Amino acid sequence: MVTMETKPAVKPNQPTMENGPYLEKFEQFEKSAKGPAWVLAARKAGISHFTELGFPTLQDEDWRFTNVAPIAKLPFKPVLEPTRDGFTAKELGQFTFAGLAGSKLVFVNGHFAPKLSSVAELPDGVKVMSLGAALASDTALVEKHLFRHARADTNAFTALNTAFFQDGAFIHLPAGKIVAEPIQLLYVSTANENGTTAHPRNLIVAEQGSQVTVIESFVSLSDAAYFTNSVTELVAGDNAVVEHLKFQDESQQAFHLATVAAHFDRASNVVTHSIALGAKLSRTNIYATLAGEGLECILNGLYLTRGEQLADHYMIVEHAQPHGASHEYFNGILADKSKGVFHGRILVRPGAQKTDAKQTNKNLLLSDDATANTKPQLEIYADDVKCTHGATIGQLDDEAIFYLRARGIALEKARRMLIHAFAGEIIDRVRCEPLREELNKVVWDRLEQNEQVTVNR
Repeated sequence: MVTMETKPAVKPNQPTMENGPYLEKFEQFEKSAKGPAWVLAARKAGISHFTELGFPTLQDEDWRFTNVAPIAKLPFKPVLEPTRDGFTAKELGQFTFAGLAGSKLVFVNGHFAPKLSSVAELPDGVKVMSLGAALASDTALVEKHLFRHARADTNAFTALNTAFFQDGAFIHLPAGKIVAEPIQLLYVSTANENGTTAHPRNLIVAEQGSQVTVIESFVSLSDAAYFTNSVTELVAGDNAVVEHLKFQDESQQAFHLATVAAHFDRASNVVTHSIALGAKLSRTNIYATLAGEGLECILNGLYLTRGEQLADHYMIVEHAQPHGASHEYFNGILADKSKGVFHGRILVRPGAQKTDAKQTNKNLLLSDDATANTKPQLEIYADDVKCTHGATIGQLDDEAIFYLRARGIALEKARRMLIHAFAGEIIDRVRCEPLREELNKVVWDRLEQNEQVTVNR
């Protein structure tokens, strides 16, 4: 099934969701919540915004293809105390990127696990620690950026995270510092009860001229219908070089909502990747504000779905200053009765002349029952720009298969080559070589496990 939407946004209906359980849990949590007064104030504002907004419905234009009613119906069981459920360091080796060198912060059910984590030798002044620890030791530094970019007043899930987050990662690079090896943030769920909810919160700040690669991985050791609701705020200063990869491979029964709110300054160079392989329902909201002149950013994404999975990517890329370049490339490979959703908007503000922006979404359907809904948009208020957008939805190109078969390649091998190449368009944009090689292997293996890739149709 193919759907392409170009209708203008409409005002969502007022929420009718019963928020009692969330308010009750917050009242209990608030009594024991620790942290500076400004964090407690933000938490109260967060639960207030959530109460006002409620969960989005299908009448909300930005959510019309993604029904979050199953999340709203889950019993709300936030994990308020650390628990490892017997999870040990020996088990870390089973996860993707386990063999990469560099620092690794591990979180179990949203709580920092120091005994499972390791921080490599870092340049002077670079901080890689849990957000909870940073709120105690570097309050002023954290306050400068936390809650500044991910808006709780317009997004119910960000509001819920702001109210209930327990911990997450804090990464700070002073001006000119370079961290050569990737920094990993590993979020493991051991939830064995439906409705168990974790709210990870990350803050990544790369000051002027610094360089860093950060990997966020979300994985699980259970099959429960748990809920991960994460928020990452990413700041790249003038001339900073940042690569950020979000890798989601959660349980097939899990629900995953994430927000990445980014702020890029003058002449920065940033590439972000979103790889969605797991979860029953996943959505990643990406908000990128290009706040400085002469910067370049690439937003890159790949989603592989099967069964009745749904993977949704929603993004707004705001060009606020002249001479900025942004390029978004998102590919989806959908099998069985699964569904992919892409909604991207490039917003060019008045005065953001000489903007160069491109947005592309491609969807490859391996089944007649798979569905793709795509809605690329341009909203331009400047007259000297170069902006394009496009989307494609379809099955494998018969001409491409014929071309390969005419050169002696068997049908099954030709299909596999084309499908792997389709995924490779995204993976090849990963700059960190060890990360790219590891990602290429896991995506290759995942595709090879899908009968609709390896069996002739």
